[in-house]
Amino acid sequence: MKQRTLRHLPSFRASAALCAGVLLCLLASPAIQASDEQLSGMKSEISRQQQQLNANAKKLNSLQAELKSQEQSIASIAKQMREANASLAVTDKEIQVLNRESQRLEQLKLGQMELLKELLNSQYRQGEHSQLNALLSGKDTAKMDRMTVYAERLSKARTEAINELSATDTELQLKRHALEAQTAKQKALIASLAADKAKLEKEQSAQKKTASAIRRQINSDKGYLAELKDNQQRLTKELERAAEQARIAAEKARVKMDGLAKYKGRMQWPVKGKVLHSYGSAQSGQLRWNGMVIAAKEGSEVKAAHDGTVVLSNWLRGYGLMVVVDHGKGDMSFYGYNQALLKNVGDTVKAGDPIALVGNSGGQDDSALYFEIRRKGNATNPSPWLTR
Repeated sequence: MKQRTLRHLPSFRASAALCAGVLLCLLASPAIQASDEQLSGMKSEISRQQQQLNANAKKLNSLQAELKSQEQSIASIAKQMREANASLAVTDKEIQVLNRESQRLEQLKLGQMELLKELLNSQYRQGEHSQLNALLSGKDTAKMDRMTVYAERLSKARTEAINELSATDTELQLKRHALEAQTAKQKALIASLAADKAKLEKEQSAQKKTASAIRRQINSDKGYLAELKDNQQRLTKELERAAEQARIAAEKARVKMDGLAKYKGRMQWPVKGKVLHSYGSAQSGQLRWNGMVIAAKEGSEVKAAHDGTVVLSNWLRGYGLMVVVDHGKGDMSFYGYNQALLKNVGDTVKAGDPIALVGNSGGQDDSALYFEIRRKGNATNPSPWLTR
C-alpha cells in the first residue's frame, strides 16, 4: 500500500518558466512573425497560468491551515479524554475501596449489634437477681459483692458496645456519602467522555474531508513530490530553530545526554506494530523515506526510545503533530503523525516515558507513527538502533 505523506507546497515556477520559454522561442524564431495580437495573447495566457498557480498555492495553504486547526482540536480533545479516563480509573478504584470498607463496616455493625443484644440480655437476667433480692434471701455478703462487680462490668461493656456501634454507624454513613459522591463523579466523567468522543468523531470526519481535498490539490506526481520536498525543508528549518533549544536543554537536562552511540541495538521501540515503510524505501520518484512508518492503534501511547530532552513539540506540515527528542552529541529522534502530544519543549524524558498518542495527523490515511533518527543532522536507519 502506497502511503502518501502530505508535506510540501508544489513548485509552481516550472510551469511559468515553460510558458516564458515558449514565448522567447516565438520571439527568437525567424520563421514566425508574431503579430501584436498574438504576443498580447501569449502574455495574457502566461499571466492567466501564473494566476492559476498562485490561486492553487493559496488554496493548498488554506487547506493545510484548516487541517492544522482540525488536528490541533483533535489533539486537545484526545488529551482531555485521556485525562478523563485516568481520572475515571482512579475514581473506580476509590469506589471499590469504599465498597469494601462499607461491607466491612456493615459486618462490624452486625457483630456489635449481636454483642449488644447479649449484653442487654445478660443485664436483664442480672436484674432478676438484684442486690435487694439477694439481701432479703439472706445470701452471704461475699456473693453479693461479686454480683455487684459483675453488674458494673456488664453495664460498662454495654455502654462501650453502644458507643462503638454509634461510631461504626457514623463512619458507615460517611462512607456511604463518599461513595455517592464518587459515583456521581464517575457518572459525570462518563458523560463527559461520551460528549468528547462525539466531538472527536466530528473533528476526525472534517479532518478526513480536508485531507482528501489536499490530495486532490496535489494529485499529480510532480505536485506530490514537490510537496514532500518542501516538507523536508520545513522540517530542517524547524530543527535549525530548535538547535538553540537543544543547546539550552542540554545544559539544564536532568537526564544523561551522552548521545546514542553506546546504545545501538538497545533502544526501545516507540510503538509495537507492523512496519509499513522502512528506511530508504521508495516514497515518491527518487525520494526515499528518511525514517520508518509503524502501524499502531489510534490513541495508543508513543514511548520515548531513549533518554533525552524535548526540543520540538508542534504541528508540522506533512508530519502532523510531532515530538523531537534530543539525546545529546547531535543525536535526535523524531515521532510524527501523532493524535496528541503529551510533552512540551524543555521536558526531560526517560526511555519508555509516554510522549504522544498514536494518530494520523498530517493528512495520513491510517493510524501510524513516523519514527526517524538523525545523527548530526543526517537521517540514519533506525532499525539497527532498536532492540531485536
